[in-house]
Amino acid sequence: MSKKKIIFSTLAAFVVVGVAYFSFAPKHDKNADKIITVATSPCPYSEMFLDGVKPILEKEGYQVRSKNFSVLLNADIALNNGEADLNVDQHTAYLDNFNKEKHGHLTGIVKIPTVPMGLYTGEKHNLNDVAAGDTIAIPNDPSNMSRAYRLLAQAGLIKLKSGVNEIKLTQKDIAENPNGLKFKEMESYTIPRVRNEFAYVVLPGSDSYPAKVPSSDILYQEKLADAYYLVATVNQKDKNKAWAKAVKKAYQSKDFAEFVQKHNDTKYWVVPKQ
Repeated sequence: MSKKKIIFSTLAAFVVVGVAYFSFAPKHDKNADKIITVATSPCPYSEMFLDGVKPILEKEGYQVRSKNFSVLLNADIALNNGEADLNVDQHTAYLDNFNKEKHGHLTGIVKIPTVPMGLYTGEKHNLNDVAAGDTIAIPNDPSNMSRAYRLLAQAGLIKLKSGVNEIKLTQKDIAENPNGLKFKEMESYTIPRVRNEFAYVVLPGSDSYPAKVPSSDILYQEKLADAYYLVATVNQKDKNKAWAKAVKKAYQSKDFAEFVQKHNDTKYWVVPKQ
């Protein structure tokens, strides 16, 4: 075979291989970067996102899809595993605890409007009726349990030891309990169903809202610490992507501010300073 024929045959082979590669190689969907999958759970924050933020993102050309989860933990696991892009149902303290306990890689990109934790009526309807041995139901997950003890201290029902870390409180951090109160630590989503079994109960907004516990039953509302503001949460590897920046921009937009103002006539939401 002549040298010219060998060269021609070799070039032809490269052409065939090249055509085969570009015909069968996986193609990048140019629209994939415009799809945002949000992991939702039964909380007011997911509802606010879908009603107030999703329309803003859609105007920017994004498609917003939702995956529903019955509990926040499963939503976080999906987000951490790359099965979802975004979650809007947790505060920083919960996020940090998830990362620690589950070796997660989640991060908040912007603070969002938050429903403060509240001390609600149970069997009793007035804090002046507190009596020795009354039991208060509080959440048992570490971040919200700590938050609950902080709330009870703010309400004047207990006193905390000096110098304690208010993001990691437990019963051991109580210095004074003048009424001899007892505390039942339990799954927070179960508390609304058993309110009448306790003198009082402590509930985060993510549990009081879906259970339709009226705000008129709040006897004391927490003063929010920075770690307890809700944050729009993404996987760390995605925090600088265009869609993540679009989510942040939407939450900080004039349109969203007007939406919140329209739906906050009862001052149910606390709006963070950006």
